[in-house]
Amino acid sequence: MVTEALPPKPDISHVRRETGVIRESLGYRLFRVVNAILLVLVCVVTLYPFLNLVAKAFSSEGYIAAGEVNLIPRGFNIDTFRAVMGDGLFWTNYGNTFLYTVVGTIIAMIITTTYAYALSKHHLKGRTFFVGIAVFTMFFGGGLIPNYILIANTLGWRNSIWAVVVPGALSVFNLLVMKSFFESFPAELEEAAAIDGLSTYGVFFRIVLPLSKAVLATMTLFYAVGLWNSWFNAFLFIDDKSLFPVTIYLRNLIAAATGTAEVAGGETAQVASNIQAVTMLLTVLPIICFYPFIQRYFVSGVMLGSVKG
Repeated sequence: MVTEALPPKPDISHVRRETGVIRESLGYRLFRVVNAILLVLVCVVTLYPFLNLVAKAFSSEGYIAAGEVNLIPRGFNIDTFRAVMGDGLFWTNYGNTFLYTVVGTIIAMIITTTYAYALSKHHLKGRTFFVGIAVFTMFFGGGLIPNYILIANTLGWRNSIWAVVVPGALSVFNLLVMKSFFESFPAELEEAAAIDGLSTYGVFFRIVLPLSKAVLATMTLFYAVGLWNSWFNAFLFIDDKSLFPVTIYLRNLIAAATGTAEVAGGETAQVASNIQAVTMLLTVLPIICFYPFIQRYFVSGVMLGSVKG
């Protein structure tokens, strides 16, 4: 058996030089260097406030008042942590915040996913009307006083969990984002599932939701962070201190320290700065710990390969 020798590869180095491939490669390298520098600067600018907060939380009051605390704690101090964490009301309010966040997020996700899935169906009768109702609420509201009368008097939700979790249970922005996602969902999967005998609810719970982890995780994070940081509804409708979320506890703590500083002078103002740093750190810590488990779903291609030709 005779095999033919392969012809030698032509020398195209002169072509590369003439067409500027090498010059483009150097430009791309320069772009990567500049891009890396810019990203590092963005990270530094983003992390600096948080690192400064951590440094102030573990610093002495005198160094904070003198403006000598930047990224490294000065005069290591954990007395404020002991004072705040030793208060039983703090942990009660912290537990309330967890409860409000979990219950509110579950309610919000149930309403948002079902409403968005229904609106994504173009054959739905009155679809334009229901979309219009949702969009209308983005620009027009009843006002603070009617809202207060509705929740406190008409519904009787004063000093209850529902006054905190229900009014913000639906974000129209999140609804429209999820609606757009469901509209891009392959119809072939739902049709195949229906042929196999699944009902509408079966298709939704067994086909659509498992393949929507990215948008579900993102919306869950949005709702959870919003509920965790919310305080205004609790401030309006809750009078019992044992029902306060931790944000109200921290607000009252900082307000009390700041108010005393205005009367007593500079020494108490130093305590207020340290309390503010400690309480803000304790508040934001659970969200920081929770975020990495959700972040990986933001850019995951969950729909890739779900439909085969």
